[in-house]
Amino acid sequence: MTDARIRPARPDDAAALGVLGRQTFIDTFVTGFAIPYPEADLTAFLDASFAEATIAAKLAEPGAAWWVAEREGALLAFANAGPNTLPHPEAQSSHMELRRLYVGRGAQGLGLGTRLLEVSLDWMEANTDGPLWIGVWSGNEKAQKLYTAHGFGKAGEYQYPVGKWLDDEFILRRG
Repeated sequence: MTDARIRPARPDDAAALGVLGRQTFIDTFVTGFAIPYPEADLTAFLDASFAEATIAAKLAEPGAAWWVAEREGALLAFANAGPNTLPHPEAQSSHMELRRLYVGRGAQGLGLGTRLLEVSLDWMEANTDGPLWIGVWSGNEKAQKLYTAHGFGKAGEYQYPVGKWLDDEFILRRG
């Protein structure tokens, strides 16, 4: 597998998480899936989502948790879970949502996504009073297959804003 270790994220990880998150989004959705985001929308989304201050605030969010996979001090991947925010009629904020599971391009295939998912699921199960939720881009079949293997099924659809652009997303539920 890999000698990377999984640990809870710390406040001093904010800058590195922002860099990794931004690059992984570009590698996955812009380069990999070739989603034709208008440049202004993509820039606005990336700047808002992955700024160090934004990540620092999210790391301090009550009821949320972050984990990183690191090797020799370099962050390779991360996961974030917290109170549900997905727009589904049966979803409640007391349920838990896997908000992000990002594996950097150079670390893909090492099993880090599965390891981070399992850590996240254990934490989510221990901190919810209902089902678990995940939002996933409708075209990301690899992620959907991973989540299905961990007991998730499609429960709905919604649109996720990337600037003014709207991605078609699936809402997955377990439990």
